[in-house]
Amino acid sequence: MNPRSPFVVGVHELVRRPGAMHTTRLAIPAPGDLRNEVIGVPTGAEVEIDLRLESVVEGVLASARVLAPLAGECVRCLTAIADEADVELTELFAYPGAIEIDPEDTEAEEIAEILDDAIDLEQAVRDAIVLDLPFQPHCRPDCLGLCPECGVDLNTADPDHGHDVVDARWAALVEAFNQPDGEPDETPGGTAAPTTTGEESDR
Repeated sequence: MNPRSPFVVGVHELVRRPGAMHTTRLAIPAPGDLRNEVIGVPTGAEVEIDLRLESVVEGVLASARVLAPLAGECVRCLTAIADEADVELTELFAYPGAIEIDPEDTEAEEIAEILDDAIDLEQAVRDAIVLDLPFQPHCRPDCLGLCPECGVDLNTADPDHGHDVVDARWAALVEAFNQPDGEPDETPGGTAAPTTTGEESDR
């Protein structure tokens, strides 16, 4: 625990006093990892924490509502997104040794502890925000995305925007039909089609 971290809160007045309670409001600059690959809290943006601390037998129970701005991009059209995280968390900070963990229980969660009459909220806040972030954020539910042919934003393109796409298997045949008059057509295989003379046609 870094005692200089803004996420560290002293709980001296609550230690070993079950039933005692304290509320406070924190405004903390966001660290750089409150995000996933496409959206998150900008580094340094203000994270607001409405915090309630309650002394219990095992330690101090922290409950909080966390608000923070979000910035990212739509996974469909790549437009910038501005949103807000609004999450709640509950975390028990136990006295050292107050809660025993079975060493053979590989799925047991790590217990946050009170150290030097203080608690560190950073991990709890990070988990609450990051786990609530969407993995596929959209600028709007009906976003049309980008045109797969030219990349234009279909949300702002003309309603009749489109492209004539020819199946590659028929491309050579289409090209043959489009040959100018007087030029020999080519077969789909690329070989000029045979021509006949007047004599040959009379035979």
